[in-house]
Amino acid sequence: MNMTMKRSIQRAGDRYHNNHGWLKTYFSFSFADYYDPENMHFSELRVLNDDHIAPGTGFGLHPHKNMEIVTVVLKGELEHKDSTGNREIIVPGQIQRMSAGTGIYHGEANASSSEPLELLQLWFMPERLGIDPSYETHTYGLESIQNRLLPVVSNHAEELGTAHIHQDMTMYLGQFPEEEEVTIEQRPNRSLYVFVMEGEVGFEDGEVLHRRDAARIKNADTMKFHFKPGTHVMVIDLP
Repeated sequence: MNMTMKRSIQRAGDRYHNNHGWLKTYFSFSFADYYDPENMHFSELRVLNDDHIAPGTGFGLHPHKNMEIVTVVLKGELEHKDSTGNREIIVPGQIQRMSAGTGIYHGEANASSSEPLELLQLWFMPERLGIDPSYETHTYGLESIQNRLLPVVSNHAEELGTAHIHQDMTMYLGQFPEEEEVTIEQRPNRSLYVFVMEGEVGFEDGEVLHRRDAARIKNADTMKFHFKPGTHVMVIDLP
């Protein structure tokens, strides 16, 4: 383990929680009516909201500007529509990436009238302001993330075959039905964010992340993870 590495753990129960009836949400960073000046962002990751949306409900059209927005559907069907004319249904096995840039309106809703919707929405600060608004849905397929960490969003999209984002970062997703150890090699002076959707992730020093726990790691040139059976995890390489 790198001697200069710094790691902090955010347990699932330490996140801000709000229950609006139709929406149950957990904020990993300051957002909306939750403000903590000590918890504004980690590297270029500004927002991570864990949303549970009731059938037939959702967010109406609302504006965003100068932010890179990534949505990961965990369960159910997400209906997306925006002011550039896009309208799609996103399901598990797909990634939605939207560059708000100079300004865009979008709405997100549970497409089902009977089944719940669970999603993670992440906001990243862009590499520059004033980008033209854009949108894409990237299909990776749940079968392709079995027992491996697969890149799904990156600023090296053509090279890696991912959704493209205007920031020097790469997001990986993995599902581990069997026990597995995975080592990540990073460039010097990088950051790593780990979020556990399901299961357990262990570190070399014995620390364990459980369901919806997160780790914020700086200056870890090499990281070895121990994934327990049934683990679904997101790992993001950041500046």
